[in-house]
Amino acid sequence: MVVPEVHHRQRRPTGAPPPLPKKIGLTGVLWLAAVVVIVVSGVVWLHSTTGPLDRLDTPIIRFVTSARTPRLDSLTNNLNSVGSKWGLAILGLLTVALAVAFRRWRHLVVFLVSLAVLEIVLPGLYITAARPRPYGVTAIGHWEGFSSPSQPVAALAAVLMGFIYMLVVPGRPRWYAKLAIVAILAGVALNRIYLGVDHPTDLAFAVILGVAIPVALFRAFTPSDVFPVRYGQRGKSAHLDVGGRRGEAIRRAMQEQLGFTILEMKLVGLEGSGGSTPLKLLVRDEEGVERSMFAKLYAKNHVRADRWYKLGRLMLYGRLEDETPFKTVRRFVEYEDYTLRLLGEYGFPTPAPLGIVEITPESEYLIAMEFFDGAEEIGDVDIDEQVVDEGLAMIRRMWDVGLAHRDIKPANLMVQEGHLRLIDVFFVQVRPSPWRQAVDLGNMMLVLALRSDAQTVYEMALAYFTSEELSEAFAATRGVASSTQLRNFTKRDGRDLLEQFRSLVPERRPVTIQRWSFRRIGLILLTLLVVFAAGAFSLSLFFPSRGDVSTPSCETNRTMILMAQAVPTAEQLPCIRSLPFGWSLAGATIVRGRATFELLVMGGGGGAGVQLQLGQGGGTPVVDVTLTPTCPVMSDDPAIQAIEVRGGCVTYRSSLPPVPSFEAEGGLSYVPRSQLVTFVGQEEDLVLCGAGAPCP
Repeated sequence: MVVPEVHHRQRRPTGAPPPLPKKIGLTGVLWLAAVVVIVVSGVVWLHSTTGPLDRLDTPIIRFVTSARTPRLDSLTNNLNSVGSKWGLAILGLLTVALAVAFRRWRHLVVFLVSLAVLEIVLPGLYITAARPRPYGVTAIGHWEGFSSPSQPVAALAAVLMGFIYMLVVPGRPRWYAKLAIVAILAGVALNRIYLGVDHPTDLAFAVILGVAIPVALFRAFTPSDVFPVRYGQRGKSAHLDVGGRRGEAIRRAMQEQLGFTILEMKLVGLEGSGGSTPLKLLVRDEEGVERSMFAKLYAKNHVRADRWYKLGRLMLYGRLEDETPFKTVRRFVEYEDYTLRLLGEYGFPTPAPLGIVEITPESEYLIAMEFFDGAEEIGDVDIDEQVVDEGLAMIRRMWDVGLAHRDIKPANLMVQEGHLRLIDVFFVQVRPSPWRQAVDLGNMMLVLALRSDAQTVYEMALAYFTSEELSEAFAATRGVASSTQLRNFTKRDGRDLLEQFRSLVPERRPVTIQRWSFRRIGLILLTLLVVFAAGAFSLSLFFPSRGDVSTPSCETNRTMILMAQAVPTAEQLPCIRSLPFGWSLAGATIVRGRATFELLVMGGGGGAGVQLQLGQGGGTPVVDVTLTPTCPVMSDDPAIQAIEVRGGCVTYRSSLPPVPSFEAEGGLSYVPRSQLVTFVGQEEDLVLCGAGAPCP
C-alpha cells in the first residue's frame, strides 16, 4: 500500500521571532543603552558628587572661554537668546505644522509622544542631579536653574530628530540630514560652553536623551521600511507599504501558515478602501496549482482608526446603533473571517474565506479570501435588470435573516459574468437597528440607479419591499448615512437620484441622524480638554523652564551655590532657616541675575505669600523680599522697606505683619558667600567666582 504524502505547514516554535518582528536596529539599542548606562548612572553619580566631572569639564571650559572677545561675546549671546527663547519654539511648531501638511499622522503622534516622554524624564533627572553652573569662569549668557542635563539642548536634539524622521526621505538624504544635525548640535554645544552656562558633560547627557528617545520610538512604531517617508505619492494612511521587510514577511507567513507561495503581490482597489490595505495575490498552492487570491492587511493603525472613526461619529451625530470599537487587530480579522463564513452559510455571493495569517502578533494580520476573477466594480460596467434584481433580492434576504452590510457602495459591489457579487463584509452587523437596514436598502437602490435609472429600480424594488418600506429607506438615507464614495458618485452623476426616489415613494418625514444626550455633550467637552492638555504638555518642551530649584535652606548646598552664581556681587544670600507654624515653601526659581523663593501660609480667611528675589523681578501682591545689586528707587509706601546688604539691597515689601522676616526668630536668614567659596574650594578644588573670589 502506498502511503500518500502529507504536507505539514510550518509552526513557529516557542521563542522564535514572528515573520515581521519589531526592531529598533543596532544603533537604536546603543542609544538606549547610553541612556541607561551613561545618563542614569551619571545622574546618580552627580547626585552624590560632582567633583570628578567638574574636574573633567573645567579644562575644556577654560580652553573654550579663553577665546572670548567682545565681538564674539555679543554674537554668541544673540545666538543663545534666539535659540533658547523663541527659536526653539518656532522650529518645533514648524516641524509639527509640516508633519500635518504632509499628513504624517502616525509619525506626528510618535513625535509628540517622544516629546512627552522627554518632558517627563528631564525634570526628574534635573532635580536628581541638581548640578550648579560651571565653576572657575564667569557666565556671560542667560541660564535658568541647574545645568544637568541641558534642557534646551535636549529639546533641540529631539525636535531635530523628529524633523528628519518625519520629513526627510530615508537613504542618502537622511544620512546628510543626520550629519547636519551633528554639526548643529556641536555648534550649539560649543556656543553654550563659550558662554560658560553649561558643562560639556551636561551637553553630552542632553544629546543622548534628546536623540535616543525619539530614535527608539520612531524605529519601533514607524520603521522606514514599513512606514516610509516619501513624496509624490499621495494615499490614505490605511494603505501600508507592502514592499521591503513587510513584503518578505507576508510571503514567508503565507507559505508557512497557509501553504501558499506568493508569485505576485500588488495593491488593488485603493480608492474604495479606507480601513485596510487590499491586495491581489497570485499564489501557488501545495498541489502546485496557481490561482488568484484577495487579501486584506490589517495593522494597529487600522484599529486606532476604527476607534477614532466611531468616537467621531458619536460626537458628530450621536449614537444611532452599536458602535463598539474593536480592541485588537486579532479581533478585526477574526470578525471579518466570521462574517465571511456567516454570509456564505446563508448563500450570499461573497468570497470564500481562505484563512488568517499572522504577520506580527497582536500588531499585523492578513485575511485571505477568494478572488472574483474577471469581476469589475459595478460603477465601471453596464448592468441589466438581472443585476438590479439580484441587488434588491440581496437586501431583502439580509432583512429576512437579520443582517446588515452597513457599507453598500460601488467599490463593494462587483459584477462577474453578469451576476452581482458582494465584497468587504467587515462592517456586517447581526440584528442591526431598523434604521441601518433602511439605509442599506436606500444605498443599494442608489448604486443600482447610477448604472440604470431611478424609475426602473423603484418598480423592481416593489417586488421585494412595500412602498412604506421604500419611503422609510429614503427618509433614512441622508448625508453621512451613505459612504463618501457613493455621495461623490451621485454628485458627479448630476441626476439627483435621491430626490427622484423621494418623489416616487410616499411622502415621509426625514429620519434625523442627530441623537443628543448628556453623554455626547460630555464626551465632546472631555475630548477637547484632553486634546488641548496633551498637546500643551507635549509642546511645552519647546519653551524654556522657569529655573525651578529645590529648597534654599540655610546650609552649604547646591541650591545656595547656584544662587551665589546667579548674582556674583552678593556677599549675603537669603535662605530659609526655619518657618513659623503654617508656612511652607510654595516654589523656588533661580536664573542668571535673579533668585526667587516663595512662601505660603494657609488659613485666616485666605492666604499670604512671601517672595524673595535676588536680582530684578516682580513680586506677589502680599509679601515679597527682593535682593538686588543696588537699591531701587523707593516709594512712600510704608509697607516697603529697603535693607542694604554688602553687594546688594534687600527690599522687603509687605502688607502683613513681618512674619516670616529677617528679624530674630523670623525664620529667614543669610548664608555668607565666603562659606560657599570655601566649600567649593575644599570639596571640588575649584573656584566659585564672584565677590571675594574673582575668576581667572
